[in-house]
Amino acid sequence: MTKYNTPADLKYTQSDEWVRLENDEAVIGVSDYAQHALSDVVYVELPAVGATFAAGATFGSVESVKAASDLRMPIGGTVTAINEAIEGSPELVNNHPYDTGWFIRIKPTDVSETSKLMSNEAYDTYCSTRD
Repeated sequence: MTKYNTPADLKYTQSDEWVRLENDEAVIGVSDYAQHALSDVVYVELPAVGATFAAGATFGSVESVKAASDLRMPIGGTVTAINEAIEGSPELVNNHPYDTGWFIRIKPTDVSETSKLMSNEAYDTYCSTRD
C-alpha cells in the first residue's frame, strides 16, 4: 500500500503532475507525492487563459519553502481556466491537491496523449523508487 493518495481516475507524469478528463476539458494539478516533496507551497505562477502548450512543455511554476519547480503539461492543449484561488491561497495545493488545489483547465489537443501517462498503480510504484 502506498503512503500517498493517488486517485485511480487520474493519469500521472514522471514530473508529478496529474490530469483528469472532464467532458471536453482536462484539469491539471500536482500529485500528493509532489506536494509532500515540496513541503509548504508559498507561490504559484500560472499561464494566461488562451495560452497553448504541447505535452511536456513548461506551463508555470510552483515555489515552496524548500524549492521552486517547473510545472509541465501532461498532455497538450489550450488553457481555458486557471485556479485563481491558489494564487491567493497557495496552501490549497498542500491541503487539497486533487480538488481545490488544481492549477489549470485545458481544452486538450489530443486526448489520446493520456495513454502515454501512468495509471495510479504505475505512479505509486514509480514514487516508491524515489522515497
